[in-house]
Amino acid sequence: MGGPPPIITLTTDFGLQDPYVAAMKGAILTINSNARLVDVTHAIRPQAVQQAAFVLAAAWPYFPPGAIHVAVVDPAVGSPRRALALRTDTATFVGPDNGVLSAALPDGVRATAGDSPSLVRLPAGYRVVSLTNERYFRSPVSSTFHGRDIFGPAAAHLSLGVALEEFGEPVEQIVALPPFRARRQPDGSLRGRVLHIDAFGNLVTDIRVEDLPSRNAVVEVADRAVQGVSTAYEPGPALRAVTGSSGFLEIAAPGGSAAALLKAELGLTVVVRRA
Repeated sequence: MGGPPPIITLTTDFGLQDPYVAAMKGAILTINSNARLVDVTHAIRPQAVQQAAFVLAAAWPYFPPGAIHVAVVDPAVGSPRRALALRTDTATFVGPDNGVLSAALPDGVRATAGDSPSLVRLPAGYRVVSLTNERYFRSPVSSTFHGRDIFGPAAAHLSLGVALEEFGEPVEQIVALPPFRARRQPDGSLRGRVLHIDAFGNLVTDIRVEDLPSRNAVVEVADRAVQGVSTAYEPGPALRAVTGSSGFLEIAAPGGSAAALLKAELGLTVVVRRA
């Protein structure tokens, strides 16, 4: 008997009001009807590559080894940017070469001097190929829907056991985002930003819990100061700083939405200071 059906996860900015997600799933299932499709999310903000990488990084480690993770947030679809498949010891990642596959990379590889994406060399044990073999594309290929015609089909063929090398030439460097980690300032404070806003209106930042100076730290956001860091979303002040389940600091409004209260958007600055 064979093993369990392969798992393919999907992370996109497609939303659910249009046929795009269904079309991509249909393309995958046409190739491998036994695939188990898991939606990480389709509510990434349009073209928010960093948010997509952050959300996928928070989700994929909890899947069984061998899962295939497809991330399609692709502002430059149809341009010369590369389409990639990346394999680690535990998982395979498929998506555009724009930084979204940073979810698969360790921090040490992604370290950069600034805030912009940069080309990085892959560490030992990581293999990447450029998806160029049209045999594994859906035909014809739309110039504006590579999720359906390239990335989805590639994931489906990978789930059937097609060797990574069959899809195209090996790649030594890919585009990577800087690590999801707030910068330490000369005065000792941490300066971070909001990378994700969840369905509850919680502001998920790039400030790692392990980097907090203490539980009594002061968190500054949108001209508000929050005293102390909590470990739960219990009732209390209008705003509360919370240690989130993914290891990052969150700003919450117990019983409400911090995003609505602060009129917050992705990228909002958050500063942590010693009490």
